[in-house]
Amino acid sequence: MREDKVRKMVREGYAKVAKEQACSCGSSDVCCDKSDTQREYSKKIGYSDEELDSIPAGADLSLGCGNPIAIASLREGETVLDLGSGGGFDCFLAAKKVGETGKVIGVDMTPEMLDKARENARKSRRKNVEFRLGEIENLPVADNTVDAVISNCVINLSPNKQRVFEEAFRVLKPGGRLMISDIVLDKKLPESVKENVRAYVGCVAGAVKKREYLKMIEKAGFKEVKVIDETRFPAEFMLDDPNVKTQAEKLGVSHDELKQMVGIVSSVKVYGKKPIS
Repeated sequence: MREDKVRKMVREGYAKVAKEQACSCGSSDVCCDKSDTQREYSKKIGYSDEELDSIPAGADLSLGCGNPIAIASLREGETVLDLGSGGGFDCFLAAKKVGETGKVIGVDMTPEMLDKARENARKSRRKNVEFRLGEIENLPVADNTVDAVISNCVINLSPNKQRVFEEAFRVLKPGGRLMISDIVLDKKLPESVKENVRAYVGCVAGAVKKREYLKMIEKAGFKEVKVIDETRFPAEFMLDDPNVKTQAEKLGVSHDELKQMVGIVSSVKVYGKKPIS
């Protein structure tokens, strides 16, 4: 699938999410049980009640697959960049950690998401958060200006992940950290899922094997690259969940193909560091 086609369908998919405040990514038609509330889903992937209570209403769109802030070790006064910031959920949590002397920059390529994030920023009255329009493969951020790069279930959507990691490396200060939550695979997906638009926007079809994912981070120049935490989607989720079954039928994914996906999809939290010299 050509890069421009992928970006177009991802942008359109997330524009729809922004307008409808529907589930996507980690909680997409393919990935989530829509009987869960957004709050319940966010708690399942690692957010605390305290964190959820601290963000403006409308910032949590249930778009993630983990909590990158939980591994971020952010400090007061730091500058943080969120790749694919959506409604600003993780940005607002990061803003609280870095305090008034710090700064958080959210980058998203979907104008509708930026509108929502900026409205959420006005509601929160936080002055240390800003949102910029841009692609994560070409970040609108200067070299060596960021202390930490975070991202939540977004890089897997990129058709050029290597470029994303190179851009993250470029904008980080020497000694800066990359701390992301994302979806990876243990083996290839069935082609019927991989080529499906809704599956792609749901973060599944764009994912690559874990080893390949980590190698791309290392190739970009990061050191100390490691998986901090990993959670597999359980077999009963893939085979028994009624919502998954219904959507699989709509997507033309057979029961046998669903069985092939058992144990393939994992949510990981990954760390990397830009060398000081």
